[in-house]
Amino acid sequence: MPLTHFNEQGDAHMVDVSDKAATARIATATGYLKMTAETLALITEGRAKKGDVLGVARLAGIMGAKKTADLIPLCHPLPITSVTLDLTPDADLPGVRVSASVKTTGQTGVEMEALTAVSVACLTVYDMVKAVEKTMVIGDVKVTLKDGGKSGRFEA
Repeated sequence: MPLTHFNEQGDAHMVDVSDKAATARIATATGYLKMTAETLALITEGRAKKGDVLGVARLAGIMGAKKTADLIPLCHPLPITSVTLDLTPDADLPGVRVSASVKTTGQTGVEMEALTAVSVACLTVYDMVKAVEKTMVIGDVKVTLKDGGKSGRFEA
């Protein structure tokens, strides 16, 4: 299967989606931020000096989804109709699990927006508590659902 972001000469280009039908699209991505149990407790008990870590990270993830076309050179700017983020503390990890779902009605999908939302939310959590733990690990960021468009439904 040829890569669509390269033309016949092998140069990177933005894919022309003008002939595609506008359809309902959704994508969900997930990831996590692993940390010590002590750092997780600081977050869940509201003792972080920078404030509501999960609330700020949720807003940052939403903003990240809306800015994806500004960050990823060949992404199309899209009229996003919904972004939801769930940040769930997980004592077994220990850390925070992040899930983002993004919707649009358009000519191309929103997988990159969902991935960006998860990544930015994780980075924000890291930024807000890095003073107490610099060894946190962001991991397993991936698309878990994509639906709409010519290629149909994908579920991981």
